[in-house]
Amino acid sequence: MGRIKDIWGFLRTRKKWWLVPIITVLLLLSLIIVLSQGSALAPFIYAIF
Repeated sequence: MGRIKDIWGFLRTRKKWWLVPIITVLLLLSLIIVLSQGSALAPFIYAIF
């Protein structure tokens, strides 16, 4: 939780709100990759990247 607080503090202090969508998309993509590693969809998802 400390890293999330640090990132949020950086975004709030530096007014870098344009980074929020980029961070969100990266987190969603990493979550999809982690959750689909054991499934039958894994070869199709890795083919995208």
